[in-house]
Amino acid sequence: MTKQTSSSRTLIAKRLGLINESPTLAISAKAKELQKQGKPVVDFGAGQLDFEIPDEIKEGITAALNTKGIGKYTAVAGMPELRQAICKMFAEEYNITYTPQHVMVTTGGKQAINNLMQAIINKGDEVIIPKPYWVSYPEMVNFAEGTSVFADTDESYHIKADLIKEKVTKNTKLIIINSPSNPSGAVIDDKELKKVADIALENDIYVMSDEVYSKLLYDKKFTSIASLSDEMKAKTFVTSAFSKTFAIPGWRLGYLAGPIEVINACTVMQSQSTSNASSLIQQGVLNMMDKKHDFLKDWMIELRKRRDFITKRLNEIEGVHCPEIDGAFYAFPKIPFKDDFKFSNDILNEAFVAIVPGQAFGSPGHIRISFACSQEKIETGLNRIEEFIKSSDADESMDAKHEKKEEAKLNLKGKGNKRSKAKVAEEDAELEADLAAIRRLAGKK
Repeated sequence: MTKQTSSSRTLIAKRLGLINESPTLAISAKAKELQKQGKPVVDFGAGQLDFEIPDEIKEGITAALNTKGIGKYTAVAGMPELRQAICKMFAEEYNITYTPQHVMVTTGGKQAINNLMQAIINKGDEVIIPKPYWVSYPEMVNFAEGTSVFADTDESYHIKADLIKEKVTKNTKLIIINSPSNPSGAVIDDKELKKVADIALENDIYVMSDEVYSKLLYDKKFTSIASLSDEMKAKTFVTSAFSKTFAIPGWRLGYLAGPIEVINACTVMQSQSTSNASSLIQQGVLNMMDKKHDFLKDWMIELRKRRDFITKRLNEIEGVHCPEIDGAFYAFPKIPFKDDFKFSNDILNEAFVAIVPGQAFGSPGHIRISFACSQEKIETGLNRIEEFIKSSDADESMDAKHEKKEEAKLNLKGKGNKRSKAKVAEEDAELEADLAAIRRLAGKK
């Protein structure tokens, strides 16, 4: 018998090379590690509300513990009563009519999206994703062997139908809409939403509408693309979760709604992976779904105060620009650094502020700041960001300019120094003046 050596085959499956670790979770893990070391970290990386779970939700989960048979399996697609309650919510809040057969319950909103991608995306299918995007969209498309096609948005990160239309090809199968957006909080305008619907219907394209932040709005109202017409409902998959609205991300309960054929396919896949979501959590959420949820009013008042403060404060920092935030609890400002990944890493290690680099969302030169934390922490964190920018050579393009001029000088020397020393000295002085100006600019408030 031939002994097989450990080097004769690879242990880790090649398909895992198609995806990367979630950068938001990685940042949070690093922040927690520093906190354990006693560092005064301000964590702007977390995508979860800091509010305490409301009593009515606690009571719902407590009552669930006393429900007969609560520890047993449920149907893979979720408890029929919970799916019916979700249908009722769609009808009352979004004017969309579904039956329980159109809905499945998942272990978090992320599983709902992954189920969908695995069920409908084939190799070569194209998925249009507006930028900036939630970090997991392209990763899930990649894992399904699809192709992500990125569409620009306007200067305030709002989806524009014409920018989506120019990305449509014969291979386009799906358009992703996330409104309000993670990371920007932008909400798509109703006129643009209808135009996107027209594009989908004219080109036989499906739409995935990620509505996980739909109840966290400040000034605009929410419209689901599935509510526009019966034809559009038949082309739409709605994904969402209870995590963001009720501050229970750790409970891992999401849902997917759409055409029955696809819901059935996703249910088959889920039956061979996680099976049903936790029966305890399903019952607990069901118990509180018919409540008034008055706590949301107080939460939105607090979030609005934070939104207003963080937008104003960020725009006071020289070189930083933050558009208006329509919903959710994130700011996505442009910063005076091209390498936002290095900026995010340095500010965490040196100033103990955890932020997520814009590269992770498809937008270099930006950072995502979650304001799901106390006003005190927001003020402290933003003060540190401002001081860090002040103390840094903010405009990297000036560093690049310096490198090019140094290279040019070396080239001149190599050619016999045809240009005069006076001219080279003049250029050096010019460069130093430029750099000094940038440093003075960074030092202003």
